[in-house]
Amino acid sequence: MTQPPAGGDTGTPGDPNPQPPPAGGAPPGSAPAPAAGPPPYPSDTPPRKRPAVLIVSLVLAAAVLLCGGGGTAAFLALRNSEDGQGAKEPQVAVDGFLKAVYQERDSEKAAAFVCSAARDDEKIAAKVTEVREYVSQYQNPRFRWPTPTVDNQTGDRATVSARVTMTTADEKVAEQALRFTVVRKTGWWVCEVG
Repeated sequence: MTQPPAGGDTGTPGDPNPQPPPAGGAPPGSAPAPAAGPPPYPSDTPPRKRPAVLIVSLVLAAAVLLCGGGGTAAFLALRNSEDGQGAKEPQVAVDGFLKAVYQERDSEKAAAFVCSAARDDEKIAAKVTEVREYVSQYQNPRFRWPTPTVDNQTGDRATVSARVTMTTADEKVAEQALRFTVVRKTGWWVCEVG
């Protein structure tokens, strides 16, 4: 095979439709001619990011925060914050509380029957101290009460009443009627005394 003359027609010899030479005059298979003028300078500004990526990132971050915050709030609201078992029945919780305050005069034992929302160690200790001072004014006082009575119970809430009687060695008698609000969480807990 022979090479066509430079700048000459291309194609096969004797072709009735010869092809014209390519634009720029370069023969086929040779490197393209360089563009006229100086090369472009690199830009100092970074390429522009797409706003869609930023929007999707912000939406995703907000969704993670909302789901995480909502999950944490649900956990805190729904967990049982009581740190013990509680009593099996409302009247058992009240009876244990009365025993701890009036017979044993032990604020820590009394606190073990109080719900976490109402558990104020200082107030419980003050009540036990008040009973101790009351006891110190009489000769050999004894406290007793019948089994507390559930007056009203709806679901996880009950109203329980008890009548505490103090009897002394010199035959003095005093009575006090008490009403308790008891709630069920991990068991029954005294939440209010009135």
